[in-house]
Amino acid sequence: MSCLKCLKYTMCVANFLFFVCGAVILGFGIFMMTQTKFSSLLPSLPFMSITNILIIAGIVITCVSFLGFLGAYKENRCLLITFFILLFVVMLVELAGACILLVYEKKMYIGEKITNDLNKSLEEARQSHKSSVNGTVRVVRDDWDLFQKTFKCCGVKSWKDWKGETPSSCCEQTSSCNATGPYWEKGCHTMMETWFEDNLLNTGIGVIVICSIEVLGMCFSMTLFCHISRSGLGYKI
Repeated sequence: MSCLKCLKYTMCVANFLFFVCGAVILGFGIFMMTQTKFSSLLPSLPFMSITNILIIAGIVITCVSFLGFLGAYKENRCLLITFFILLFVVMLVELAGACILLVYEKKMYIGEKITNDLNKSLEEARQSHKSSVNGTVRVVRDDWDLFQKTFKCCGVKSWKDWKGETPSSCCEQTSSCNATGPYWEKGCHTMMETWFEDNLLNTGIGVIVICSIEVLGMCFSMTLFCHISRSGLGYKI
């Protein structure tokens, strides 16, 4: 009985911590909605938006962890089995996403899709030099400036993509930069591919760690569920 009590409160503490983390991630995602972000650079691939990923992850973590906390604290079989099912579904989605990335990472379709989006958004950003500039164009230009400063790149393939309207965010040294540079040599598409390849292993390790935690949570919830069933506590609320 003492071990089961320990299991119950361990689930409560762990799910409470995950709930707090999920709330922080959700709040940060909402905050980023009001800030400059990279979503305008890839309009046809909204799932790659950092803001969307943070908001979705925050909602899932808070909802699932809340069910786990309440189910363990109240010793409610309905909540515990719901927690188990949701964890299982989330784990399947994560594994499916990881497999898709591994299978299709080298497919030309994804590369061409990203290239087309970058070319289109860069053309919109170039419009900011013209007399009529709306809010959308300004956001795209701000996103490109932040993108180029972050990845230390210029244009899609090179600085020549800006066609004589190269922004200062392309400059290696802003103080000594002029109409001909020196600009970052590599294009942003190349730097994106390099970044994804460099972080592919870390992403895989992260998925494995998360899935391990989810399996542990499912084992704990099922153990507590079976104990409640044997004790005849029913659907206590």
